[in-house]
Amino acid sequence: VMDASVPDAEQADRAKAFREIVEPELAVLLRVARGLTRTSADAEDLVQETLIRAFKAILKFDGAHPRAWLFTILRNTNVNMNRRTRPGLFIDGTLWEDATPAFGDDRRLSAEETAISNSMSAEIQKGFKDLDPRFREVLYLVDVQGLNYGECAASLGVPVGTVMSRLSRGRKRLREHLIRTSALGGITK
Repeated sequence: VMDASVPDAEQADRAKAFREIVEPELAVLLRVARGLTRTSADAEDLVQETLIRAFKAILKFDGAHPRAWLFTILRNTNVNMNRRTRPGLFIDGTLWEDATPAFGDDRRLSAEETAISNSMSAEIQKGFKDLDPRFREVLYLVDVQGLNYGECAASLGVPVGTVMSRLSRGRKRLREHLIRTSALGGITK
C-alpha cells in the first residue's frame, strides 16, 4: 500500500517495521481468521484487509504485544466487514437444508472447527459450540490458539481480569456440560 503523498523514507520505515512485526504473525492471523469467518476465501479477504490497516498504522504501533495488536485489528476489521455485508432477514432456513453447494463452494472445516474436532470428542465439541460466544471466544484464543491473558485481552479490547473471568466461567460451563452428559466418565474436578 504505497502512498505517493508519503515520503520514501517513511515508506521504507513502514516496510521494515511491517516485515519485522507483522510478517512473522501471518500464519496465526490466517488461522484465527478462518475460525472467525468459517471459509478460506473470507479468511484470506479478512487477513488482506487487516494487513492493509496494519501497514497504514505500523509507525504508530508502540511495539508491545504485536500479536494482540494484530488480533485487535483483525477482530475490528471482521466486525466492520460484517456490518457492511449483513444479510437481510432470513425467514425459512429449511428451504436450503438439502441444497447442493454452488460450484467451488468451500465446505471444509474452519481452522477453529478442525482444531476442535482433532482434539475433542463430539460431546466436547457440542459443549464448546453451545457456550456463550464471549466465553467461547476467550476459550478459543487462550486454550486453542495459545494466547496469553494479556494478548487475549488486548485483541478483544477488554481488561485482563475480564479474560480471566470469562475463561474461568467458560471452562466451568464446559466442564458442567461434560459432567451432565457423562463425557468425563465421572471426573468432577
